[in-house]
Amino acid sequence: MSDHRAAGRALLAGNFAIGCGVMVTAGSLNDLVRSLQVSVPVGGQLISVAAVMMALGAPLLAGAVSGWDRRRLLTLALLWYAVGHALSALMPHYAALLPVRALTVLGAAVFTPQAAAAINVMAPPAERGRAITFIFIGWSLSSVIGMPLHSYIGEAFGWRWAFALVAVLSALAAAWVWRTLPDGIRPAALSLAAWRSTLTHPLLMGVVAVTALSAAGQFTLFSYFAPYYRQVIGADAASVSFLFLWFGAFGLLGNILLQRVVDRQGAARCVTVALAGMAVSLLLWPLALTLFAMTAVLVPWALGCFSSNSAQQARLGAAAPALAPALMALNTSAMYLGQAIGAGGGGAMVAASGFGALHWVALGWMLLAIGLSALLARRMARPYDV
Repeated sequence: MSDHRAAGRALLAGNFAIGCGVMVTAGSLNDLVRSLQVSVPVGGQLISVAAVMMALGAPLLAGAVSGWDRRRLLTLALLWYAVGHALSALMPHYAALLPVRALTVLGAAVFTPQAAAAINVMAPPAERGRAITFIFIGWSLSSVIGMPLHSYIGEAFGWRWAFALVAVLSALAAAWVWRTLPDGIRPAALSLAAWRSTLTHPLLMGVVAVTALSAAGQFTLFSYFAPYYRQVIGADAASVSFLFLWFGAFGLLGNILLQRVVDRQGAARCVTVALAGMAVSLLLWPLALTLFAMTAVLVPWALGCFSSNSAQQARLGAAAPALAPALMALNTSAMYLGQAIGAGGGGAMVAASGFGALHWVALGWMLLAIGLSALLARRMARPYDV
């Protein structure tokens, strides 16, 4: 087994822990708002604030740590994440939890893009798309296992135990990364000129914008799945956990299918298919008024949810390999920026008028993402030379 494949498994585990931490608030939101005595929109701002911190942190920290050995950097990012979630579980009230949460997620801002940049360096060129999408299976697994587990733990034992679980998972992943990654992985540091070239290239920034638009669409509604399931379709705690598990299982399947076809079909085509699947779910959302109907409507969304971002990372890595560290960071930033916009906008809508129109706004964002992605696919015929 080559080094990059063994390292890929460790980085997958790291992304699993990161994904569990990013989604722990949404999964345990019902108990969190009850325990801290805040409204659902206010509780949802924990998602928005964390997303803003990750959006700002990913590119800024990418520049700050560009010369670091990736074994040490990725291990420290996971340890920071572990300590932050442990401290979050101990916070006595919402005002104390908010800043701790904001600082904790800086570990996610570092880990996910730098893990992708590291495996992009380690893998042979012909296997890079497959290698990058493989480590993002960790995010799908976090949805399969983490989201329903967070929901169950939150309902049965309280949100603090859900946060504590993320702390344990992050510490275990840190040990695996430290043990598995070799020393000396240092993607080429980018000069100011290279950053300027990246930020001013319209096609590359257009691809990054696709991620922001699709994330805004998803998180307009996704952030409020737990209260939506309970308040709109009358789901009990077990049913809420089941729906998260169902969504995550198809999310995992989507990423596994993507990993098998991305190098053959091309990342851009895979992105468009994934986004179209999510748009279908959002269009059909008004029909999901029972548990059975919801399971059917969720399937296309789940298949495209994690695979779309995995394909986006592979798309950027193939478009400009020399700029991969910057592009991975910017794409991660765009994903979290979209989360912040979606969660914030969705929370404002819930506060003003309830859940009714969330899916239409989400669909609008998704259609913009599909249109831009298709336009860029026609114009990006070959890798961009730095």
